[in-house]
Amino acid sequence: MPEKDGDSIKIASSPTGALAYASPGGECAAPRLAKWLANGCTISLVSSGAQLVRPPATTERSWLPVAVASAIAIAAVGGLFLFYEHGKGSPTVTPISATTDPYAASLTISKLAMSESSNLSGGKVTYLDGHIANEGNRTVTGITVQVLFHDAAHDVAQNETQPLRIIRTREPYIDVEPLSAAPLKPGDAADFRLVFDTVPDQWDGVFPDIRMIHVDTK
Repeated sequence: MPEKDGDSIKIASSPTGALAYASPGGECAAPRLAKWLANGCTISLVSSGAQLVRPPATTERSWLPVAVASAIAIAAVGGLFLFYEHGKGSPTVTPISATTDPYAASLTISKLAMSESSNLSGGKVTYLDGHIANEGNRTVTGITVQVLFHDAAHDVAQNETQPLRIIRTREPYIDVEPLSAAPLKPGDAADFRLVFDTVPDQWDGVFPDIRMIHVDTK
């Protein structure tokens, strides 16, 4: 409520926020502020009262970033698995009596090395790395090799056939690709890697025999 103080009028805001006014009488009670001021009325205090502040709108939490992050993590794990498993073909068996490809005489294998590591499923993977050179006059686009592991009696303990794959990169991991992606021209050489899910317990530990039973050339 407004309070009277001599010739002054104290104006307070109404509950709705509009100015309320009062006057002891006379022309100071005129409804327009301009008329008040013309008649010498003064306003000693104006209070705007409490203001209605609209609370900030609540925003619902978006789960999209979480879903995207989860998808990226799954893709990364899947990609890592593919990196480790890339280049492993389904093992097949070729008769030991199979003849080698005639062009095999123009291909020289050297610098053999073997290693092993654990895969993501907890098993052991064996690698046979080497170097192959094309000393012939044709471009080689594919090689199928037969790999024979022997036991102490020099009998065949494991017979596996798979395509020969060339090492494409070594950092940050070794990745391989088929020869069709990087053909060996006459005089070219490249490193290769063969991958084995298992090796026989009877294996004598000597490098297995590598027989080139089929060579694609152009």
